[in-house]
Amino acid sequence: MRRMGNVKRNVKRNKKDNIASRVAVFGMLTALAMILSYVETLIPISLGIPGVKPGLANLAVFTALYLTTPANAFGISVVRILLVAFTFGNLYSMLYSLAGGILSFLLMLLCKKKDWLSKTGVSIVGGVSHNLGQLAVAAAVVENAAVFSYFPMLLLAGTAAGTLIGLLGSLILARLPKNLFFIS
Repeated sequence: MRRMGNVKRNVKRNKKDNIASRVAVFGMLTALAMILSYVETLIPISLGIPGVKPGLANLAVFTALYLTTPANAFGISVVRILLVAFTFGNLYSMLYSLAGGILSFLLMLLCKKKDWLSKTGVSIVGGVSHNLGQLAVAAAVVENAAVFSYFPMLLLAGTAAGTLIGLLGSLILARLPKNLFFIS
């Protein structure tokens, strides 16, 4: 009987350890995404189109997509967007980022689950769809579909950024132990 009590205590302790691990990984990846967002603001990039960035913060979301559950990765993405908007941006930057981030995440998740593309391909889909989501919000805000004339340039920028993040993310994922952050 005493032995069963020890087993029950160990099960409870393991559940608490698992919850603590989830919180720690979630916090670490969110903090990393915020730091990368800040670093991105320090990089002067001017391609004649407002808002074009390398998407370094998406490296943390991309990594989370492959190492944790989809819900955790989505949470990291949304929390990062909200915290960065409140810290460095405004309501409009939050709307643009949320639209791009949510569309990007959903399409990356779909491509990953269906195994349609390589990791870099999944990231490229994320980069391009992020820009598309932001253009949709811009068209709604200014009530003019002419903003979609920027799409060809944003397609190139999203492809380049997605390739960069996909290659870096693949290198990181290849070097990490497979069970390091796996949280079910």
